[in-house]
Amino acid sequence: MTAGQARADDDGLVELLRAWLPARRWYPAKGAEATLSVVERRALADGVEDVLVRVRAGSIDALLQVPLVLVPVGADVPDDALGVLGDRVVLDGAAHPAFVQAWLAAADGPGTGADPATARAVSGEQSNTSVVLGSERPVAILKVLRALQPGENPDVEVPRRLVEVGWTHVPEPLAWVEADWPAPDGTTAHGYLGVLSAFVPQAQDGFVLACGYAEREESFAALAAELGEVVATMHTALVRGFGTDATTRAEDGPAAVAASLAGRFAWATSAVPSLARFAPAVDGVLAQVRALPTAPPRQRVHGDLHLGQVLRSTDRWFVTDFEGEPSAPLEQRTRPDLAVRDVAGMLRSFDYAAAVGGLTGEAATRWTGEARAALLDGYAAGSDEEQVPVLLRALELDKTLYEVVYESRNRPSWVPIPLAGLDRLLGAV
Repeated sequence: MTAGQARADDDGLVELLRAWLPARRWYPAKGAEATLSVVERRALADGVEDVLVRVRAGSIDALLQVPLVLVPVGADVPDDALGVLGDRVVLDGAAHPAFVQAWLAAADGPGTGADPATARAVSGEQSNTSVVLGSERPVAILKVLRALQPGENPDVEVPRRLVEVGWTHVPEPLAWVEADWPAPDGTTAHGYLGVLSAFVPQAQDGFVLACGYAEREESFAALAAELGEVVATMHTALVRGFGTDATTRAEDGPAAVAASLAGRFAWATSAVPSLARFAPAVDGVLAQVRALPTAPPRQRVHGDLHLGQVLRSTDRWFVTDFEGEPSAPLEQRTRPDLAVRDVAGMLRSFDYAAAVGGLTGEAATRWTGEARAALLDGYAAGSDEEQVPVLLRALELDKTLYEVVYESRNRPSWVPIPLAGLDRLLGAV
């Protein structure tokens, strides 16, 4: 996609965006006084623009993508229009058929025959905006990336590579758009603006599905075992597609894992001082990790795997959302890691599913215990790598410490969930 030029009404557009953006879930500077500037406005079609906006607030410096559709004043427009710019009413364009049609025309890849007029936004979006295409039944889903970063976007690159090596548990990428834009240092950056993927029919969100099982006190073990095997084959496919990192073994051995966990505990304790009571047990875990002779080779991983990142369609699991944390630097999100970090993230999900499903006490312990054991059995059955329980415990502990801090800052009533996880993880050290 080619670059656009500055416009005489950029200042007016900035004022509209200044009022509209803070209410978007993907806006990174909520509650802060931010400086907004239009980096580029790309004309995709008559009345269709893709606007790149830089947002600066303190340490935040983000480049946002804001597709817009401009219609004549007096036209029948929705109440949530951004406002009026000259003789045009400005609409959010991400799910507008005119923008979707222009996006598809500019995209690379095999594409889809879906009608842009069937576009509808998916509710509940967080870091990006997803748009479903299809009339009688959905056939594709367009993810409009909101926070842009230069380089290969893992949510595009990884599924493409997995499909190439024959792994079938990921929605197939059908089209994608790349673009150049001016970087803050005066150079030209290159990256992705969005990706269109095959829609997974009759799919249930994995977390919602697990919560339902917990609410009914129905064992999730069989599904967890299948999921564990799928995660294992994903890791094998990622090695086929990306290889392993064989150049930094000394830097990435057990000592490095221990140092990272020690740093996490220090950070968590500074935020939640009551965690200091776990110090002796954490020291025990650190000693076990340091005593390991080696660590497995680091490889490409999912990076943010939990039940909310998988879908269950009829009798199959699909893995989605390979982009990691969108606000993190791309280098960090694509860095090779220990595969069992993904397993640790999935194990943590079971505690949350049990809690949201209403299980407490022995019922919660029984349900999560069965699901955890089944996931690990499934993962072992699907993996050729020898499992290292000490590493898995350390990485799950790292994740749980993060959760305690997150919940204490955002959902204090949920803090008991990760605290119970700490009791389980550290009680046998």
